[in-house]
Amino acid sequence: MAGLQAKYPGESEYLQAVQEVLESIEDVYNQHPEFEKAKIVERMVEPDRIFTFRVTWVDDQGEVQTNLGYRIQFNSAIGPYKGGLRFHKAVTPSMLKFLGFEQTFKNALTTLPMGGAKGGSDFNPRGRSDEEIMRFCQAFMTELWQCIGPDQDIPAGDVGVGGREIGYLYGMYKKLAREYNTGVLTGKGATWGGSILRPEATGFGALYFTQHVLHHAGKDIAGKRIALSGFGNVAWGAAIKATQLGAKVVAISGPDGVCAIPEGITKEMIDYMLVMRASNRDRVEDMATRFPDRAQFVAGKKAWSIPCDIALPCAFQNELSEEDAKELVANGCWCCCEVSNMGCQPGAIHYFQHNGILFAPGKAVNAGGVATSGLEMTQNASHISWTAMEVDDKLHTIMQCIHEQCVKYGTQEDGSIDYVKGANIAGFMKVATAMLEQGII
Repeated sequence: MAGLQAKYPGESEYLQAVQEVLESIEDVYNQHPEFEKAKIVERMVEPDRIFTFRVTWVDDQGEVQTNLGYRIQFNSAIGPYKGGLRFHKAVTPSMLKFLGFEQTFKNALTTLPMGGAKGGSDFNPRGRSDEEIMRFCQAFMTELWQCIGPDQDIPAGDVGVGGREIGYLYGMYKKLAREYNTGVLTGKGATWGGSILRPEATGFGALYFTQHVLHHAGKDIAGKRIALSGFGNVAWGAAIKATQLGAKVVAISGPDGVCAIPEGITKEMIDYMLVMRASNRDRVEDMATRFPDRAQFVAGKKAWSIPCDIALPCAFQNELSEEDAKELVANGCWCCCEVSNMGCQPGAIHYFQHNGILFAPGKAVNAGGVATSGLEMTQNASHISWTAMEVDDKLHTIMQCIHEQCVKYGTQEDGSIDYVKGANIAGFMKVATAMLEQGII
């Protein structure tokens, strides 16, 4: 860590992600001198390669705009590079390195043969028209297309990149590559190679994993109050499945504040979350405006200010601080499962763990999204399409396997489960063993 901090002093998110993993695996690593001899950790924490490129496009006013684009191919020991693209004004190399590093372990947990990668741009889609987003996506793919392929690197969506953006990106890829190979991107439209349930998969998988956590602790999700941060695709899927399982979603939030929903979110409100996302307004207040009898908006507050049993961060990294954790616990929260990548700050995680709160990390909780992307790749390669029941059954099985791995490696002497340690060790052992068997490359 000292060496990395000196080498990358400004990359706080990346350093935070690496430190969390190294702290978890230290004992196991030291039991394997063959890992030390092959310098597995020193190789694993560095990406295989980083592509940085200029993306120039023209807005609706005829003004030339320039952004930076990135693709970080982190590790391909167990399969081709796989990870999303993020379009957000806060995107930096540090953020994408942290996400690519996390993705490597998350993909290993899924049991599917996928390596880790991440990419994106500091392009801000907020307030942009469909035509502007299309032109940006086309310009972005003009630079990216030669770096990706169905057996090389398979991008997907992430923050700011949904089905619309994937469609625009693939249209340009197809034109440039001159081949109809839908397996090069996942998160596609259902009419041209997309998997049924892919839009819902991250949220669905997160609730399946949360169910396993609760069941292992002798609890049930039915009737429990859940607070969600965000109102994008992930929170939408989580709200659907939580409601189906009998829980009550009592809060959603956005950059402008929180909407408290005391009686629980309804199907009509969940459907409206898609309208809110598509508007690019990034305002959760719109929910209270549309449903004033059920939702109360409080400006400047987070979802964690609303009393709940279970907290599910679904928006951005480091969105839940130690102070937020203290407020949650004071208000009766006894479980937190990260749905966003590294959604909790280290202080919050330590507070949860030291106060007996059930806690599970994003690399395990949200792995259902990339797992279903892997299932989409399989369907594309076989030129078939599975039913919703087939996809959902496979997603159930994968999330159960991930939970079992966490229990295997995370069980403590007192019988409790350290899900952070369990997830990190399980992912690390799979990737490290593959790297060792493939030689020094």
